Amino acid sequence: MATGMASVLIGTAGMQATAAPVAPKADLRADVDRDGSVDVMGDSDTAGENAWTRLRGAVLLPNIDDDTKRCPVRDAAGKRLSDAQLAKCHDAADTVLNGASDAADLARLKTVPAPEVSDRATGTVAVVGKDKGKARLFIQRAGVWKHLKPSDKLTAAELRSGVELGIEATDVVRDAGKWDGTVRVRFSVADGSGGTTTDDVRLKTAPVLTHHHRQKAQEVLVTKMKPFDELDGYAEEQNKFVKNLEREVKAAGISKPVKKFTSYQDPWAQDFVEPGYVSMTGPGGKTHAMRVMIRSAQDRPAGRELFEKLRGKNIGVVQVGKGKQDASATLNSMGNLETIPPYSHKGEEYPAGRIIMGEQPDFKHKPAKEMRTFLSSQGMQSPLLLDTAWLGVGHVDEFVQFLPADTERGWRIGLADPEAGLELLREAKADGHGKKRMFSVPDKFMPAPKETIDQVLASKKFLADNKLAAKRIKANLDILKAETGITDAEVIRVPGLYSRGDLGSQGLTGPAKLSKLGGNVLDTLGRNGAKSPFTAGKEARLEAGKQGKRPIQQTGAYIPGAVNGVVLSDSRYLAAKQWGPVIDGKDVFGEAVSAAYATAGFTTAYIDDWYSYHIGSGEVHCGTNTLRDTSQPWWKS
Repeated sequence: MATGMASVLIGTAGMQATAAPVAPKADLRADVDRDGSVDVMGDSDTAGENAWTRLRGAVLLPNIDDDTKRCPVRDAAGKRLSDAQLAKCHDAADTVLNGASDAADLARLKTVPAPEVSDRATGTVAVVGKDKGKARLFIQRAGVWKHLKPSDKLTAAELRSGVELGIEATDVVRDAGKWDGTVRVRFSVADGSGGTTTDDVRLKTAPVLTHHHRQKAQEVLVTKMKPFDELDGYAEEQNKFVKNLEREVKAAGISKPVKKFTSYQDPWAQDFVEPGYVSMTGPGGKTHAMRVMIRSAQDRPAGRELFEKLRGKNIGVVQVGKGKQDASATLNSMGNLETIPPYSHKGEEYPAGRIIMGEQPDFKHKPAKEMRTFLSSQGMQSPLLLDTAWLGVGHVDEFVQFLPADTERGWRIGLADPEAGLELLREAKADGHGKKRMFSVPDKFMPAPKETIDQVLASKKFLADNKLAAKRIKANLDILKAETGITDAEVIRVPGLYSRGDLGSQGLTGPAKLSKLGGNVLDTLGRNGAKSPFTAGKEARLEAGKQGKRPIQQTGAYIPGAVNGVVLSDSRYLAAKQWGPVIDGKDVFGEAVSAAYATAGFTTAYIDDWYSYHIGSGEVHCGTNTLRDTSQPWWKS
């Protein structure tokens, strides 16, 4: 609402009153009701213009994309730019609008026409308050967008006709304790001796949100590896995986080609980035979104390719710092971040879903504080921490996933079930197949495991590992039940098995399968981006030992983890080929996994990842990533 001053002179002769000129009313409007237009004729955008709630209040975007691909990735001498230099360049880094696509990223404001102003009238529009440097204004004059400085004047003619303005945030919200995304814009009108009136409008920067599996997959990402000396034959196998992935993506109805990372030899495309997005309502009420690629808080060069290859029109990149490069570094991989689809429970609503991340309470390790602060500061997906201390890699994608469902809730949980995995082996043994090899995978550039079902079931360590896994998985499920209200009937239990990395003495193959090759192979392929998968766990156990704690035995997927796959659509799921025992011509684990997903309405396709990802303690999900639909307004339940 406008405020102002006016003076009144009361004459004494004949008690005749003469009113001094009254300043015209300043009236600034924004898209408060989020319908994609700014109403200057009615009052639909007036109520609540100085307040902001999840359901009402104007939204602006952090304009951190690079619509015209102008940002350099190398300096004049051809040298790669530093991480800081890469992050510094984006569309909001200067005062120039780079074409129509850049203009589309601006939230609109309008001044209500004031035909009554005199020729002396002038106006200003400026971002005010202590956070005024967090946003930038533009004005459209003669069909061209120009930067509007706080000192720039609106003419009397512009005040009479009303003007259209655009505003961008110059960054995402990083720490709500320092800035929560709020921007206040003030419109001031002065008309000679009539004084000045002002009107403020409050906007808030759109939160950076992570995707959930109820959002349709639109594009798949993967790394394509080049040959390297440490492991002859690996690149060939990994390239086969890429080719097969392209086939499965097409079969799932995803029209965009698979996008490939090629520069930094990091096969774990899930781990160095988490695709996110920001959005507001655009013209015609349609969602206008910008993808925001969230770089992992790790010393991981592959994240640079997000700037070098992906950043562009409607795609920005955020890096929030690097966590500790110690035993906790694995927790900062983005495979340790998944998103529960939208839900409400006990008075709490998460219309855009809720993040889960793994922590290691046994060792007092959590994901990087910078990342947790960033995610929490978005104010929409409050991260929920689950226990992954029992896993050598320590990522939530190793045991839990969320599946779209045609139910009132709209989703189910897919959960690894070690007890079901053991039961498959016990049934095979009882039917006289104990001498069958546990794995049907052929030899490639390294020997395939040779243990039998009898040997596996005879291993006390193996049984203990799966008892521990089952116990910890149940405890995590109990947390998810308490937080979301999901029931056992909505949980799909998928057979899986886990084992520690030192079962060689019992004739079994541990998860750190490449360790037998020596050298730095595991350091090259290890999922945590800094250390080999089980090195981090060893360091954590040593640390716990120094503190007088009983160390926990960490495990990883023994048979390829089926839950560690990719939801390609609401009816098609891509899992790692199981390579389990073949009995009567059928892979018993493959059959059981397919049956489990069929109960959730999914057809399961399989892709061989044994020599490309499984031997490095990861699976299909770990080696891929997905860009998903952004059209659903994040504020609507």
